[in-house]
Amino acid sequence: MSFFEVWSSLDWDDIKLSIYGKQARDVERALARPKRDLQDFMALISPAAEPYLEQMAQQAYRLTRQRFGNTVGFYIPLYLSNLCANDCTYCGFSMSNRLKRRTLTEAEIERECLAIKAMGFDTVLLVTGEHEGKVGLDYFKRVLPIIKRHFSYLMMEVQPLSREEYAELREYGLDSVMVYQETYQHLTYDQHHIRGKKKDFRWRLETPDRLGQAGIDKIGLGALFGLEDWRADSFYVAAHLRYLQKHYWQTRYSVSFPRLRPCAGGLEPKSVMSDRQLVQLICAYRLFDQELELSLSTRESEQFRDKVIPLGITSISAGSKTQPGGYADASVELEQFEIDDDRAPAEVARAVAAAGLQPVWKDWDNSYSASR
Repeated sequence: MSFFEVWSSLDWDDIKLSIYGKQARDVERALARPKRDLQDFMALISPAAEPYLEQMAQQAYRLTRQRFGNTVGFYIPLYLSNLCANDCTYCGFSMSNRLKRRTLTEAEIERECLAIKAMGFDTVLLVTGEHEGKVGLDYFKRVLPIIKRHFSYLMMEVQPLSREEYAELREYGLDSVMVYQETYQHLTYDQHHIRGKKKDFRWRLETPDRLGQAGIDKIGLGALFGLEDWRADSFYVAAHLRYLQKHYWQTRYSVSFPRLRPCAGGLEPKSVMSDRQLVQLICAYRLFDQELELSLSTRESEQFRDKVIPLGITSISAGSKTQPGGYADASVELEQFEIDDDRAPAEVARAVAAAGLQPVWKDWDNSYSASR
């Protein structure tokens, strides 16, 4: 069994109708309960919950402080390659876009690591386009030991791999994998994934199962808000989370909140999520799961991030460059998407501290990875 069977038993239109059919009494019931189920989550992300946002925010803040204290973890993405064998409507790395392609060499990666380390980071997210031929398992096996020498915790956001490949990369220092379904609406998914292996909806959907089976420490989930109705997609992410927690209970989980950003290709969002709605969703996830790690990237503005981080966010990126070689070379080109919060990491850390929170640059040690 995999989550595909659970997904197959759910009907998108029924889920959407249920969410939009929630009423004030459903929201009040969810807010009053010490533990929330998927029906409660539906109520908390529904339009009916919008008048209760202040109450949701207060509860989310309290639950976050109880579980995570006053800490906020810092990480940074390291783009290794913009080669891609997929054609996706929303991504600047899409194979149909005319841009210079680049894959970092071992020497270039070493320079990037030194530049990132000088900013204070000890957690890094490795990102590539999806190109198994030139940026696949062999490449990862060559470069992970180089990067692991500099950083205690390695996360990865690349093409879905097999269980055996994930297990092998774990031996090379891989700790966590982010794999976003983009949208759980199959027809919409097909419309936005035109060519390449990413067209295989089921292969991508079952990736977290393979990660759990490989014993990866943390799995990151999410949807790309703008491709479809954000409320329905968020419910599917929550259902996916609950399934994984039941079957791979030793694994940690995180959820991210990417909203569609400008990129080469210029796709306009089908469903626009307002700032207020994103706050509602962040609070709803915290009320749904006190243990869940919630991450917010530099896609969002500095004003928005400074205000929402205390409500439930546990990790943030800072100083991000979304092109290969962007830290050692300050020139701006080859970006996957535009960032919004372009402050230096030290400036973001000062803003976090000003909110009464503690920036955490290191919360893991290489010995923990070895023990797993």
